[in-house]
Amino acid sequence: MRAEAGGQLVGESDGSMRNWLVPAGGTLGLIVGNGPISVFAFGVFMVPLQSAFGWSRASLGLATALCALVSALSLPFVGLLMDKFGVRRLLAWGIGLFGLNVALIGQAHGLTGFILLTALTGLTGAAQSPMGYVKSIASYFDRRRGLAIGIAMSGIGLGTALIPQYVQWLIGAYGWRAGYLGLGAAIVVVALPAVGLLLREPRANPQVNPLVDYPPASTAQGPGLGLRQAIRLRAFWCIAGTVLLASIAVNGALVHVVPLLVDAGWTPGAAARVLAAAGVAGLVGRLLAGYLMDRMFAAYVTSTFFALAIVGLYLLGSRSNPVLGMVAIGLAAGAEVDMVGFFVSRYFGLKRFGELYGVFFSIFTVGAGLGPFLLGAASTRFHSYQIGFIGCGVALAMASVCILAVGPYAYVSPDDARAGAGASAA
Repeated sequence: MRAEAGGQLVGESDGSMRNWLVPAGGTLGLIVGNGPISVFAFGVFMVPLQSAFGWSRASLGLATALCALVSALSLPFVGLLMDKFGVRRLLAWGIGLFGLNVALIGQAHGLTGFILLTALTGLTGAAQSPMGYVKSIASYFDRRRGLAIGIAMSGIGLGTALIPQYVQWLIGAYGWRAGYLGLGAAIVVVALPAVGLLLREPRANPQVNPLVDYPPASTAQGPGLGLRQAIRLRAFWCIAGTVLLASIAVNGALVHVVPLLVDAGWTPGAAARVLAAAGVAGLVGRLLAGYLMDRMFAAYVTSTFFALAIVGLYLLGSRSNPVLGMVAIGLAAGAEVDMVGFFVSRYFGLKRFGELYGVFFSIFTVGAGLGPFLLGAASTRFHSYQIGFIGCGVALAMASVCILAVGPYAYVSPDDARAGAGASAA
């Protein structure tokens, strides 16, 4: 069924084969996105960097923390630019600069230079985050938005599975400096064609429908809220708390899985293959989470995936079954990133999507930097990951409480609104 919303027919775009090329472009672009490159590949570099220079894991964790801080400061600004000037041009420039920056890290000869160049990727890689891809997708899909976002985000899962293997091969064959050079080249070769050939600019007037019980002051301003309006709502702070806590726990565990297993006697290659298992699980998790969020209240879906991650942390931290543990954590990582774009569109609309997504993804990025830093510091202090993993489990439990308190959706398709979907989930 179709229904009018803001002068456009809701639902017609979801079935267009041409529009399904947009999430396909997102999949390719995000294989070499900021997450697989700056977070997941970094764990593979930790052991060779320690061997080459004697740098501690806490020092290396500082590099990722600063990268996350710079990215957090940059993302809202980049989101505003995308709202104003469009997505594709900014992505093209960002991809080129990000690739060059990553290649230059391999030329560092001291800890200070390494940390500064790594931190700079937080700025150059800000555009090469899911933000631009999801902004475009959300404007072309409504009832299948969760699935379309999940397809694009599956690129992060593919990147998590493939990029560490690629880096491990480069390091083994040519050394860690060639690893960074190869990463920089991969960013440009994979992402630029995806943006140029498949991604489309977001529609100027995407279809949305504010529910009748949404605050009148916000619905009167069109299809969505700005940041100043959003921060007055409970939903904003529930989502923000969930994103921060889950990002700290999940990304901290993923980054440190390779050194944890090497400490336990695994070879670096075997440890990297365990990380690949998390990447494959993340791909499945993104598709499954997107499919389920289109069909049931997304907070229930998210909290279930977090519960799986808590089990995974136990299996990994106790080393009783690291592979199964990484699969469980990977599933949660998939749902975690998917939920950001989906929740922003359903609770705050699409009018200022870039700005709000940038804010939430900056919070996610802060967590992605804090998690590895805190686990690295705990490992250095206690000579074990046990305390750090317990903290990650507590953080995920708190994230589940936050997301279950988010309340009903504010923006759904007219068909779903008539059916009451999401309106009374809490």
